[in-house]
Amino acid sequence: MRIAVDAMGGDHAPREIVVGAVRAISELPRLSSIILVGNRDAIESELSKLGNRPDGLEIHHASEVVDMDESPAAAVRRKKDSSIGRAVDLVKHGKADAVVSAGNTGATVVASTLKLRTLEGVSRPAIGVVMPTQTKPFVLVDAGANIDSDPHLLAQFAAMGDVYARVILGQAKPVIGLLSIGGEDVKGNEITKEAFRILNSSVLNFRGNVEGSDVFKGDIDVAVCDGFVGNIVLKTSESIAKAIGHWLKEELTSGLLRKLGALLVSGAMKEMKKKMDPEMYGGAPLLGVNGVCIITHGASSAKAIFHAIRVASESLDHQLNHLIVDEVKKLPARSGESTGGG
Repeated sequence: MRIAVDAMGGDHAPREIVVGAVRAISELPRLSSIILVGNRDAIESELSKLGNRPDGLEIHHASEVVDMDESPAAAVRRKKDSSIGRAVDLVKHGKADAVVSAGNTGATVVASTLKLRTLEGVSRPAIGVVMPTQTKPFVLVDAGANIDSDPHLLAQFAAMGDVYARVILGQAKPVIGLLSIGGEDVKGNEITKEAFRILNSSVLNFRGNVEGSDVFKGDIDVAVCDGFVGNIVLKTSESIAKAIGHWLKEELTSGLLRKLGALLVSGAMKEMKKKMDPEMYGGAPLLGVNGVCIITHGASSAKAIFHAIRVASESLDHQLNHLIVDEVKKLPARSGESTGGG
C-alpha cells in the first residue's frame, strides 16, 4: 500500500506534513511506502531534523506549489509541476494507491477529478466531512465540491456517504438524512423534494428530511446536501465551536473563584475538546473519484496528517471505491437509464 502525500500543501508545510508522514510509516503496518511530493531540499531538511529516516519513506520532487489563495482550475493548468498535481499523477499512473493533501482544497478537487476521473456511475465527486454529535460522528456530504446539484446527484452523495459511514465510521446500517427546511416531505425546494422521492424509493436507510437543528443530535449518520449548503454548515459549525471555546476561556478566567472552578472541571473540558477535535477524523474524503483522495485542513498538524494517511489506508483496505460503485448502481435509474448513477 503506497500513499502519496502533498508535502508542500498547508499552512505548516513541509514540517508538519513530514512529521505526520514519518509517524504514519512507523506505526501503520499495512503501508509499504509513503511518497512525500514536493521540494526535495525542503523535505530532506525536515527529515534531517528528525534523526533516523524510517524505511519506506520516499521523496518525489516537484518544483511548484499551489498557494492557498490561487484560483484552483487556473493553478492546476498553469503549474504542471505542482506538488498536488504530481501527487495525483502518481495515483493516476499506478505508482501510488492514494493521495493526501492539506493544500488548496479546490486545486485538490480539480486535479483529482481531471486526472483520475470519476468512478463508474458517479456523475461528480463530493467532499465528505466527518463531524461530531452528542453521541457519535456523522458524515456531511457534499461539503463544498459542487455548488449546484440536481436530485440524482444528491442521491449519489447519499449512496457514497452511506458507504463511508459503514467502512470508516463502523455504522452497520447508516441512517441517511436529507438537509431541508423542515422534516415533512413536502418541505424544501423542487430539487430536495425530488431527491426525497428518489431516496425514499432506494435501498438506503433513508430517514427523510432533517433540519439543521437535527444534525448534531446523533440520530443520523449521513447528512446530504449540495456543496453550497454543506460548506456553509461546515464553516458555521467551525466558527461556533471557536466562539464557544473563546467564551468559556474568557468566563473561566475572569476571577479567582472561577479560575479555581476551572481547575475542577479541567478534565471534563479536555474530554470535550477531544470529542470535538476534527484532526482525529482523518480529513475529508473526495468521494467518487477513481482513486482514494483525502483532503485535510490547511492548518493541519502532524496529528491530522497521520490520521488522514490512516483513513486513506483504511479506505484502500476496505475497498471503498468498489463498494461505492456497487451502491450507486442500486439507486433508482434516471428516466431512460437501466441503472443508477449519472
